[in-house]
Amino acid sequence: MAKVDGAYDCITKTPMGDQSSVFTIVSDGDHFNGTNAGPLGSLDVKDGKVDGNRLTWTMEMTIPMPMTLRCEAIVTDGTLTGTIDAGAFGTLTMSGTRRG
Repeated sequence: MAKVDGAYDCITKTPMGDQSSVFTIVSDGDHFNGTNAGPLGSLDVKDGKVDGNRLTWTMEMTIPMPMTLRCEAIVTDGTLTGTIDAGAFGTLTMSGTRRG
């Protein structure tokens, strides 16, 4: 298992308040797949890339409106810290801790 792989309990700070989710990362070399599942549903990782402990990916949001989210994060010792570019909503911060 790669050092970035796992399920992370995350909080994303949004204009609608803190949103909890479970972000799952499954890497394959320099790419990764996964989902970010929260109360509003689950978003699939698209174009996930792994560069050491740095991740970049996009997600296609449909609720509350269609939007492409551009994301990046650093994973260090089981802790994920990142940002989500949410277009008109600005840049959101995301943080999480690996389960287990």
